[in-house]
Amino acid sequence: MSAYPHADTASLFTPFGQRKYLCQTERARFADAANHADRPTRLFALVLLFTGCRISEALETTPLRLDSGAGCLIIRTLKRRRTVYRAVPIPKWLLEELINFGRMTEPDMRLWSWCRQTAWRHIHALMEQAHVEGPMACPRGLRHGFGIRAADKAVTLNLVQKWMGHASPDTTAIYLNAVGIEERQFARRMW
Repeated sequence: MSAYPHADTASLFTPFGQRKYLCQTERARFADAANHADRPTRLFALVLLFTGCRISEALETTPLRLDSGAGCLIIRTLKRRRTVYRAVPIPKWLLEELINFGRMTEPDMRLWSWCRQTAWRHIHALMEQAHVEGPMACPRGLRHGFGIRAADKAVTLNLVQKWMGHASPDTTAIYLNAVGIEERQFARRMW
């Protein structure tokens, strides 16, 4: 059994009460580590950080999925039985870098030719460099961190659901429950 069991995938905490998501300071350290990596690793890591997509979804990115007009990365949702695409807004500078990076390949070819395990190793190495340890030190921790960050910034539930590719709003609601924005406001008043 792993030291960090993930038995309940609908929870943002392990059975031991450890969080499975990167908090904002960990996200910032991860971004800093990514910015010191080689270009392909850096761009891949930033796609995960800024879109909340799954590692396999990021690996499917092609130049054709970079929509400069809308300022979005088009991601094919992999968890559904039918093909569903979602447009996730990303910073303009990241989109421009991805477009330039994509010029080195054919429009319908993947930006990263890595297998899933290689991509995971790249992300894990960046987590180590960022001193992120525990159950959140993985690609899924970035995904959960994206959801938490969106909830913390009061992004509406339907947008978070759309951006993360959730079929049910109940799945997305776990991020709102974890943050407890109103709960924090009450606590600040009490403090």
